[in-house]
Amino acid sequence: MATIRTSDGVRLHYTDDGDGPAVVLVAGFCAPAESWEFQRRALLGEGYRVLALDRRSHGRSERPAYGQRMARHGKDLHDFLAALRLEEVALVGGSMGGSTIWAYQDLFGDARLRGVVTIDQTPKMINDEDWAHGFYGLTRTNAGVFFDKGIPETGRGRPGDRREGFVKLVEVLGAPPAFADGSSPPMRALLQDHAEKDWRDVIARTAVPALFVAGRDSQFWPCEHATDAAASNEHARAVVIDDSGHAVNIDQPDRTNAAILEFLS
Repeated sequence: MATIRTSDGVRLHYTDDGDGPAVVLVAGFCAPAESWEFQRRALLGEGYRVLALDRRSHGRSERPAYGQRMARHGKDLHDFLAALRLEEVALVGGSMGGSTIWAYQDLFGDARLRGVVTIDQTPKMINDEDWAHGFYGLTRTNAGVFFDKGIPETGRGRPGDRREGFVKLVEVLGAPPAFADGSSPPMRALLQDHAEKDWRDVIARTAVPALFVAGRDSQFWPCEHATDAAASNEHARAVVIDDSGHAVNIDQPDRTNAAILEFLS
């Protein structure tokens, strides 16, 4: 099993396949590296080296009680890139994986990067007078308790019973991907820290090409988060994928793959 050890002693698991320009896949809250299987196959088929990282407490990585904040996850991503001596790498992050990338950029800039793709992650979760594209119902007033019982149902977006993409993913993998328990105290702390961040200044300062992908029918937030985020940076653009919920890379893998590959080319 391929692993690296972070600067604070946590062993992180990753996969590494293929040759060519490197693309690193970073999954979202509770999701393992296996959730990228549709993208891994498509990227390998186009000649890329594809690496998928299990963040701490995700997938096959170690589950410490400490370090469950976005800044540490951004440092973990740096430790991973440094350990493998990756340069000119494209980062692709889904949901909280996108926030992990922004945390990395906030701390370390764009020196190792040639491009960034984020998939259905709003850069600011809390709604207020200057940002209306956060998590449905989340405001500064209720931010301290909003996620006390986990991620709430919003009643918005794509119906939850339309799971054709997930069923296909299970068929391809041969078993369901092993999602982490989001109710544990460390993971709840991570979710809370994630919810309180505002990455818009990081996005505005990004000096490499960036692609913001959004699901038209995301269950969590309006798809306009992508177009508004992209509008803040001349190097960025947005793609909104129809008939897709939050898990765009699983709901619409072919369209997601096409968007990523077109961007990378």
